[in-house]
Amino acid sequence: MKAATRDLKVLAVCIGKPEERPGKKMKTGINKHPTGETVFVGFEGLADDAVCNGKYHGGPEQAVYVEGNLTRLWWQRALNKPINHGLFGENLCIAGLDNQIVSVGDRLLIGDLVMEVTAPRMPCRVLADRMGDHGFPKLYKKVARPGFYCRVIHPGYVTAGALVRYVPYAGERVSMTEMARHHGKRGSPELIALYQSVPVHAKLRAFLSNGQIKF
Repeated sequence: MKAATRDLKVLAVCIGKPEERPGKKMKTGINKHPTGETVFVGFEGLADDAVCNGKYHGGPEQAVYVEGNLTRLWWQRALNKPINHGLFGENLCIAGLDNQIVSVGDRLLIGDLVMEVTAPRMPCRVLADRMGDHGFPKLYKKVARPGFYCRVIHPGYVTAGALVRYVPYAGERVSMTEMARHHGKRGSPELIALYQSVPVHAKLRAFLSNGQIKF
């Protein structure tokens, strides 16, 4: 599917509080729930949203985690169970958007808020616990329909129902699906050059100098 500039809508805005993980010392902020409030989104993410493991989550390059609603509905059919907003730990769910069309550098404009896609979400044990299925991260990787992280180019406010202007990156396109499949591998000189030409996650850019695709 080819991406095109179009108007979409915020279906849900989700935030979470720090919560205990059974048998674990570190808390988690993955348990996101929809809010009807207008929320400020700054360079570090959504106001009052918990990020408990700063080594792997949050920060300027992963300020906002987004899921497309078409992908959420796909998961509902695939798993044959409800996938409620926030279940994967996402901050925003965008109506009419399929994760498979999203590429690095694509932008989402919501009023004054400007976000830019940096990398796909890679699943972990915390997501497995959230889903009640230790095999879920493996399935999430296999189907290659990952949600995605955004950096904030210009802060602003977001609320459910707000209009979203989706603007595809004008240069070479590297999709979230491709990135998820390349993760953890060594790339050819041509592939590394392609990644270096687009506005990827800063952590990945550091790995590229060693020929690795890792974020």
